[in-house]
Amino acid sequence: MRVLVATDTWRPQVNGVVRSLEALAAHAPSLGAKLSFLTPGHFRSVPLPGYPEIRLALASSRMVVRFLDERNPDYIHIATEGPVGRAVRKACLRQGWRFTTAYHTRFPEYVAHRLPIPKSVIYSQERHLLAATPLP
Repeated sequence: MRVLVATDTWRPQVNGVVRSLEALAAHAPSLGAKLSFLTPGHFRSVPLPGYPEIRLALASSRMVVRFLDERNPDYIHIATEGPVGRAVRKACLRQGWRFTTAYHTRFPEYVAHRLPIPKSVIYSQERHLLAATPLP
């Protein structure tokens, strides 16, 4: 089984999401799964204002469709809710592909700490992202 994981945070960053996904990748073969990752490294990117170590991917759903068509995964999992995750969600909804999501980080607090955006705005977008997840 081929599983594509979309994530906005990946090496060389060291954080809980990256560590969790690395552990998942290490154990996946024992469960019969082959994981591949769609990360900001697959796209042009810009530094996050105030935190340049984090790169924000300039990802479009069209680019994602091309990437997914080439890999032809059996399953798609969106691990984060940044530009990569949102582009994958949009591509999946347009193409009618099923996917799952996860919530690893208190993203609204993270964004509000770095940018002048109220947490309520980000939480609203988070609910939209997660509520649109098709169920199996």
